[in-house]
Amino acid sequence: MTTPTPEHLRDACEVLSARDAVLAQAYAEIGLPTWRTTSPTYSALARIVVYQLISTKAADAIWARLIAAFPDFSANAIIASDPDELLACGLSRPKRDHLKAIAEAVETGALSVDAMVQQSPDETRRGRLQVRGIGPWTADTFMMNALGHLDAFPHGDVGLIEAYKRLSGAEDRLHAKAFSALAEAWRPYRAVAAHLLYDWYNANRS
Repeated sequence: MTTPTPEHLRDACEVLSARDAVLAQAYAEIGLPTWRTTSPTYSALARIVVYQLISTKAADAIWARLIAAFPDFSANAIIASDPDELLACGLSRPKRDHLKAIAEAVETGALSVDAMVQQSPDETRRGRLQVRGIGPWTADTFMMNALGHLDAFPHGDVGLIEAYKRLSGAEDRLHAKAFSALAEAWRPYRAVAAHLLYDWYNANRS
């Protein structure tokens, strides 16, 4: 796991500001973004899956129940768990099945968290997408927060698209495909751009 230094973040933010006036505004308002860091573990992957496509409040409640039910939250513990116990924590059936499938991939070696640390972002993304339950957003978010890849980018993230809309003063959100195309100009610092937008959005929620 790596976390960008303040100097590296500052250099990236200055490059991004020179390329995109919207990001320049976010940087001017919030300064250096806070890098969201987690460990490259099964638990981190599972948490990303739990939080996908539901409100943060609902996800917080579900995750708290899961941790209470499984203090040793590991791939082996989830494989051995009663499927109904996972549902009782508030998981949907698809997410329950995804957590089980990812756990089995970790235990069989089909998904090696240790190997991910040594891989390029493209290699990591390809490998993750072959595992049931890990879609593009999950893979990219994991690479960004658990592996510290500066150019990982959670395509289609509604929070990022909404933040960009508000900052730019546009009336409508960009479609996910158009937003991803726009983000190409932010390489090789798309993850830094995402953190700028996340922090600005959280600071201006009201």
